[in-house]
Parts: sequence; structure tokens; C-alpha cells
Amino acid sequence: MAEVLIIEDDDRIRPLLVKGLRECGHTVTSAPTGMAGLQLAVDSSPDLVVLDLGLPDVDGTQVLSMLRGVSTVPVIIASARDDDPSLVGALDAGADDYVVKPFTSAQLDARVRAVLRRVDAGRQRPASVTVGGLVVDVTGRRVHLDGQEVDLTPREFDLLVHLAERPGEVVTKRDLLVEVWRQPWGGSDKTVDVHLSWLRRKLGETAAEPRYLTTVRGVGVRLAAPEASDAGPADRDG
Repeated sequence: MAEVLIIEDDDRIRPLLVKGLRECGHTVTSAPTGMAGLQLAVDSSPDLVVLDLGLPDVDGTQVLSMLRGVSTVPVIIASARDDDPSLVGALDAGADDYVVKPFTSAQLDARVRAVLRRVDAGRQRPASVTVGGLVVDVTGRRVHLDGQEVDLTPREFDLLVHLAERPGEVVTKRDLLVEVWRQPWGGSDKTVDVHLSWLRRKLGETAAEPRYLTTVRGVGVRLAAPEASDAGPADRDG
């Protein structure tokens, strides 16, 4: 199991989470303030940090920013509201996942295990992926198409990597929201659609005339080399 650090100021919640995660087999330390938690994170190098945003001394997003300056440890944000703008800011600043209060120790344990699985998978990912004339330098975060470099935003790059690592596989929009955006499925796929549209444009294609990215109606999207794509008009959905 994992070594988990909990940074939580609520004296009622903190011991319950510590006890619950220990019963799940984790080694757990805790801190009631942001600066004390940051010091523990630096000194003990935990496998994962659970970070409350509403801390008494330093805002949780500031703690995350300082932590990211010295460590790549996975961070799960604890928030009272799932529509809190600061939560979105924390995810954009490098948090790996979040849980919404109130939550149980079992729910937190499930998130801990899921994040650590993603981290392990990321460590095992290839340095580069080639699909037809598309070359994705995963470690260098650069993309070339037919020898020409393609300028992508960080989110477009992450989206392309997730698809390129699964060539020929139809990936659902729900999976993309969870794995690329680190967001729970909320019934709307507009975010994915917009980014796919931008990515297609930069790859010199459209949904109506795909080369690498083909939308499979009602299922998801598939990335494959042009000669390997067997998608016909019946498969395509805008």
C-alpha cells in the first residue's frame, strides 16, 4: 500500500481519515496546517498527498503551487464543493484528482489507488509513439506530422498522447474526461468535442474528412494511421 500525507485542518475529520486509510493498509501521516504539511511532504516524501483547500494559514492552492515547485508527488484535492472555482484552478495547477466533502475513507482509498495506478502507468509509458506519419515525443512533449512540427497546447498534447498510446482503439469521451481532464463524467462532452476539433485542425483534417482522428458515433474517437483506418461515412458523427 501507499504512504499518504493528509493536510486537513478539521480536527474532527482528520483523525477519521487517518484511521480509515490505515485500516485500508496505508501508512498515514497528517498535518493541520498548510506550512506544516508542506514541510512534512518535503521531509518524508510520501507516495501521495491529500490536500484540503480551506486551510487556516495558507490557501490550499498556494500550498499546491509551492509543493509543485519541489515535488511531483500526486495530489488529491479535498473540497467542499465540486463547482468551486478554486478547485478548477487547483486541477489546472497540477492536482491529480479531487474528492468532494463529505466523503468516506473507502471513497478516498479508491481515489488514492486509482491515482497511484495512473502514476504507475505514466512511469511505464513509452518515450515516443509513432502512428503513420505522426510522431509524438512523449517525454519531450513535441509532435511532428510528416516531418513538420505541430504546435499544440498542453491539453491538446495530453489528449493526443492518450489517443496515440492506443492506436486503432476507440476511446470513449467519458474515459477522456476522466483520464485527460481528471474530471468525473458529468453528462456533457462539449469540452472533449471542442478540443478534438482544435486538434483536428492542427493535424490538417476535419471531422467530415478525417485522416488520423475518426469519431465513432455513440462510442468515442479512434486514432489510427490513414491507411489503417477503415472508418466509413456511417461511422462518423460530426
